[in-house]
Amino acid sequence: MIANAKAVAHGIRAMLYVSGESRNKKHPEKITRICDNFMPQGMDATGIFTEMKFATMNHPNIKNNVIRMEISPAMEYTENFTVDDWRQLWNDFTAAFDSQEIRDKDGNVVSSRTNISGSKSSVWLHEESKSGIPHLHAIVCRVDEEGNINNDHAIHLRAQRAAEKVARQREWTTAMRIHETNIPQVSADCMEALRELDEWSWDGYKERLAAKGYELHMRKDKKNVIRGYVLCKGNTRFKASELGKGRNLTASRIRQTWEKLHQNKTQQIRPATQQPVISTPNPSVLNGTKQKPQPVIRQRNPVYEDYMDYKSNRLPTEFEHDGKTYKRYLPDNVLDFFNIEFDYQELANWQDLQNLAMAYFTLLASPYGEVSSGGGGGSQSELKWGRDPEEDEIEFALRCAREASHKLGTQKKSGMKRK
Repeated sequence: MIANAKAVAHGIRAMLYVSGESRNKKHPEKITRICDNFMPQGMDATGIFTEMKFATMNHPNIKNNVIRMEISPAMEYTENFTVDDWRQLWNDFTAAFDSQEIRDKDGNVVSSRTNISGSKSSVWLHEESKSGIPHLHAIVCRVDEEGNINNDHAIHLRAQRAAEKVARQREWTTAMRIHETNIPQVSADCMEALRELDEWSWDGYKERLAAKGYELHMRKDKKNVIRGYVLCKGNTRFKASELGKGRNLTASRIRQTWEKLHQNKTQQIRPATQQPVISTPNPSVLNGTKQKPQPVIRQRNPVYEDYMDYKSNRLPTEFEHDGKTYKRYLPDNVLDFFNIEFDYQELANWQDLQNLAMAYFTLLASPYGEVSSGGGGGSQSELKWGRDPEEDEIEFALRCAREASHKLGTQKKSGMKRK
């Protein structure tokens, strides 16, 4: 079972989509209302959202006033589910979601519990997707019935953990177990796609994988250079870094992998012929003549941004570095990147890796051993740390994640056992 959650500002659009009233929904007849909590029953999307707006009136500064949630169990477990069964699954999920209190290594609470169970919510069953897998959609008010704001810190991680907990309680195969089981087959499919390519190209690789049922999503920088990619099959995502052996299917290494696979074929087509070795004497250097020194290529002045101030599309986050806790306002896409790159389900030391990557990103630390000048301290190294002027924030986040991985190493979790 997998789940996702995100606090959003487009509450009415989300509610129209979830209820099937949106013009973009082609098969609203395949959408079923499961329950409306702490609200009059049977209202349309506008009525439900109006109820939630009233609940948030005393908190006018809340930009993201609702939480959008999706819960998707494996089809084999819900084949005979009734409406009551789906409603019970929602109740179990919210209980697991609300039970989480995130603490730091010293036991201090850094993210308090939520009260989704005690908040207005509207839950709907969708059966219209291409995959045919029934799944729940829910819209939840950010303010609970007691007037408290539901915490949205690390909200997608809370959803993933709640889904894992409910799956274990019901003795279902967890999403992480399914994911780990499928990785060898996905890796084999990728290698087969490379063998089928007569000439290397990303388009050809994408076409071969599409024929095997995968969608390839590439991440490019401002220069249109592919920096990474993700494979999707159904509701499951596979990062390039977890496929193959020794990261040989990552964006930076995949062409070398293709060349190795086709090396024998190239040698058969063009047999090697030994070329005569012609020795040429080194030109003599006149006495007293000195070679010109090579110019020193210096790095351009990096962009310094400490992320201490709130701006639009930034979210507050806290992390530890060097025994201290820091609060910064990071771009939401950067937070999503770090959470995906250092997934708590895959890595035992995900928290330490995220902390260090965020320290690098906010210039509290430098991988060169000195705090950069943009972070408030002087550096004795000529290697300045910061975002290159031609880098966007995601590209810089990628560099920070790589340096954190080099510094700490990644510790894979052992397989999760079922009860």
